[in-house]
Amino acid sequence: MAASPCINLCQMDPANDLCRGCFRTLDEIARWSTLPAAAKTAILAELPARQTAEMHRPPQESNP
Repeated sequence: MAASPCINLCQMDPANDLCRGCFRTLDEIARWSTLPAAAKTAILAELPARQTAEMHRPPQESNP
């Protein structure tokens, strides 16, 4: 059974619709407890790339 990647830093980023703590989508978070193990493993495999992409995303410009 795949453990949840949640680190209790639950904030959705409106720029990419990912949680800033675990890098899952809201749908993935909501369905986590009912997903089959293979689906959880697939999501977990994607998280490092999502985190890397977030780290290399240019900062958003603020609108005055």
